[in-house]
Amino acid sequence: MRYAITHTTRFRYAFPVRFARCNLRLKPIAWDGQRVEDHALVIEPAASEDPGRDSGYPVNATRIVVTKPAIELRIESRAHVVVERIAPVAQADDIDVAAAGRMAREARDLGEAAPANYLFPSPLIAAFPEIAAWCAAELRPERGVVEAGLALAKAIKASFRYDGSATQLDTSPAEAFAKKEGVCQDFAQIMISGARSAGLAAAYVSGYLRTIPPPGKARLVGADATHAWVLIWCGPARGWIGFDPTNGVTMGPDHIVTAIGRDYGDVAPIDGVFLGRNGQKIDVAVDVEPLD
Repeated sequence: MRYAITHTTRFRYAFPVRFARCNLRLKPIAWDGQRVEDHALVIEPAASEDPGRDSGYPVNATRIVVTKPAIELRIESRAHVVVERIAPVAQADDIDVAAAGRMAREARDLGEAAPANYLFPSPLIAAFPEIAAWCAAELRPERGVVEAGLALAKAIKASFRYDGSATQLDTSPAEAFAKKEGVCQDFAQIMISGARSAGLAAAYVSGYLRTIPPPGKARLVGADATHAWVLIWCGPARGWIGFDPTNGVTMGPDHIVTAIGRDYGDVAPIDGVFLGRNGQKIDVAVDVEPLD
């Protein structure tokens, strides 16, 4: 499937800002089952663009600087991405959870997608005993790792309520877990915290979902916005497999990967600073159009 993706962010300021610097992580990455045909940024007012600092994770970063006074900053990302991926399923010869964790710890690869980078708590996703205990019911050491990952994603979907007003961007996994409600970011963080507590390498994925579902399929929760889900390293044979706890499914042809990191801090679509008075209002619009 070939997709046209448009991601528009508007910053509206109470008073003209004299300077703004933003880190953009909007260009989708090349990843298993997908390739990026092209990508372009449209920024108003005009800004200088430079490669962003290498984070050491699978992220395409760009830094922009706006020096012309402005009361509004508009950043539009346009991309065409081809996704040729079948949603993975558990197989009889999958290694178990215990073996996947052991192999991740023994791996000597130090590349940006190496499992060693995603084994331990990160700045925004700590280990919480209550999450570890709850997730352990599905992540039993002797269970096949792909089966266990999907079972945990389904358990989160069944046990938590999707509510866009229940949490904030800085809500911790423990707070969302206690509330039993939140959004895709919260559900991904809960799953990652539990998976790492079980010894698995788990990464945070920022990306998009197909906006219009194929005929006969239900629309996935999280379309029309950036989406978040989880990658779990399932051993050298199967590698990284995606699990979407918001929808209780594995990562399939409707998922487009933009960036991968330890947590949201590594993959935030836009962050930065501005020099001006009072605050800002942010509006975001996302459209993922299937072209085939």
